[in-house]
Amino acid sequence: MQKTLSTILLSAILLLCIKTGVRAQGCVAIRGSGPSCMLLQGDDEHADKWLFNMGARYFKSYKHFKGRQEQKERVELGTEVINHQTAIDLALTRILNERWSVMIDVPLLANARSSLYEHGLVNGVNKFNQRYSMHSYGLGDIRVAVYRWLLDPKKHTRGNIQAGLGIKFATGDYDYQDYWHNVGPNGAKELRTVDQSIQLGDGGTGLTAELNAYYHLGNKLGVYANGYYLLNPREQNGVRTYRETLTPALANEAICSVPDQYMFRAGAGFTSRNFTTSAGVRLEGIPVNDLVGGSGDFRRPGYVWSVEPAVSYAIKKTRLFVAVPVAFVRNRTQSVTDKERSTPTNKVNGDAAFADYVVNAGFSVKF
Repeated sequence: MQKTLSTILLSAILLLCIKTGVRAQGCVAIRGSGPSCMLLQGDDEHADKWLFNMGARYFKSYKHFKGRQEQKERVELGTEVINHQTAIDLALTRILNERWSVMIDVPLLANARSSLYEHGLVNGVNKFNQRYSMHSYGLGDIRVAVYRWLLDPKKHTRGNIQAGLGIKFATGDYDYQDYWHNVGPNGAKELRTVDQSIQLGDGGTGLTAELNAYYHLGNKLGVYANGYYLLNPREQNGVRTYRETLTPALANEAICSVPDQYMFRAGAGFTSRNFTTSAGVRLEGIPVNDLVGGSGDFRRPGYVWSVEPAVSYAIKKTRLFVAVPVAFVRNRTQSVTDKERSTPTNKVNGDAAFADYVVNAGFSVKF
């Protein structure tokens, strides 16, 4: 019985490890924070002391939203921004004892962004007829976190809650540059900062807080919940956006903001032999206002609600997993700078491109 419960727990936990942390869902620049470190309870005297997780995440964003209203004409007219984003998270967790563990997560990113509005300026006027791509590759923001089971795992085998605190370091390049085309004299290209959505980091040292919980409903069925918040006290990172070159009205968005991030997910999992399937809901986003510090300068706040089916398969000490969150609500909320430009008769709300779905896949190894 105990072995069966542990199998269910480990399966649910490794499914959480698919991607508890959040990553950009398009132009809403949600940085990666690494997989969850919710671990197998440590009351097994033969428990392994290390857990290595490698997760890959890919999506294509191209559907534009203002608020919750989709701008379908962008795709029809061919003016949409298209982001292809791939992330690989390498996470290593050390299990110290039955209650404590520590984790380090190292993200590697590869992004491509295709747009019209960032290219094709002629005498200061954008003709919106020059589509080019920009790219970014490299190391993202590394995170270190410490975790503790709040209840004694030896006494509470049916359910438990794990709390985690961590630090996100500004190791990712937040001033990554590539060429903007036809923006210089005589239509020359210029090396400029790429859009915030494909920057490798946000430029802030942040604090992370997590809660991971599970509960066994039976021998094969269990439920889980997972929450994450990144607190970024720094208001802006000093990196120029060049948005003021598109129109003087965007002068208050000339510098990149360093926003907070959040994520919540919950669902149920079923285990049969070596397979575990789960389904749940997922919420991730960037708030309009941070908990600490200012919230001005340029950011695209917003959130995504997704249905998140997942499956995993165990082979000895290795577990393979795949999850595909499918968005059913996308909302590009009104930012601080939008509100500054609004009037009583004209509500300004910037847009953002979102993905329809995200593909997460990877494996975990105990040793």
